Amino acid sequence: MLDRLYIVKQRFDEVSDLIIQPDIITDQKRYVKLNKEYKDLKTIVDKGEEYKVILSRVDEAKEIIDDGSDAEMVEMAQMQLGEASEKLEKLESDIKYMLIPKDPEDAKDVMVEIRAGTGGDEASIFAGDLYRMYTKFCSDKGWKTELVDVSEGTSGGFKEVIFSISGDDVYGDMKFEAGVHRVQRVPQTETQGRVHTSAATVMVLPEAEEFDVELDMKDVKIIRTTSTGPGGQSVNTTYSAIQLKHIPTGIEAKCQDQKSQHKNLEKAIKVLRSRLYESELAKKQAADSIKRKSMVSSGDRSAKIRTYNYPQGRVTEHRIGLTLYDLSNIINGDIHKIVEELKLAENAEKLKESGEML
Repeated sequence: MLDRLYIVKQRFDEVSDLIIQPDIITDQKRYVKLNKEYKDLKTIVDKGEEYKVILSRVDEAKEIIDDGSDAEMVEMAQMQLGEASEKLEKLESDIKYMLIPKDPEDAKDVMVEIRAGTGGDEASIFAGDLYRMYTKFCSDKGWKTELVDVSEGTSGGFKEVIFSISGDDVYGDMKFEAGVHRVQRVPQTETQGRVHTSAATVMVLPEAEEFDVELDMKDVKIIRTTSTGPGGQSVNTTYSAIQLKHIPTGIEAKCQDQKSQHKNLEKAIKVLRSRLYESELAKKQAADSIKRKSMVSSGDRSAKIRTYNYPQGRVTEHRIGLTLYDLSNIINGDIHKIVEELKLAENAEKLKESGEML
């Protein structure tokens, strides 16, 4: 453990020197990346210093106990050893998790796509509920959300809604939301009071930087149309809506949220680039999950991951067998506990894979 902490401290000192160099400060992209690494390493270094202090207390207490010449001092040392050993165990566990190499994707912003699945109008309403749940969760995290494209349902909610999220380590949290979400409740239109089951699919695409995906616009067919849905006269009469088709892969993207054709094109290109990137990433995740037998982030978009049961007021996270009787708060954006439990499960898998024990 001390050897690994020493290596982290060496890199921390190196990064500390780099981020004050004039040529690094002027290179904004590199500066932001190094600044992020500095913050991540500092957290480990600080925890490492705490670990060393406790370790020295353990050694000190053991020396007094081994000496045994002063009974009163031995008694105090035994108490100190018990407290310090307990703290040491917790710190070692924390540091093991912190030393797990971070997925470089985790720091990325994301595009989220929610589509109504089986269940007709009720599925569209549920897709709208999920959209509101995520926007409130993002607000709690201090992240920024921006609507990209929307297709409204006939009785409220959305057939499909696409939005972007930007902030710190967005993909690291939001990646766990990808999959099929299921709701069990009595629809407003149901006169017999019967519980119906509906579903919505959530896709979470890490937002690709230009250097992540080579997108040649010669391979992209651009279709300009008038926007559909609400938005006033200018939205429906000007050719501001943009639809893109990547000819080699058949992957499509569209945007009609903005009145400006240029802004819609900009957003649609972002979506297309992210879809192309996610397509490759999904293949990698699927291969990794076969290798690791991961149940947490398998890359399987069709997997049923969570059920929201209204009659019982419960939410069940199927991947880790977690059930919470707190549906009203969860659907109002408080998914923090679910995300943290999924992170712990993924980290436990990574520790087992690396041969480390908890």
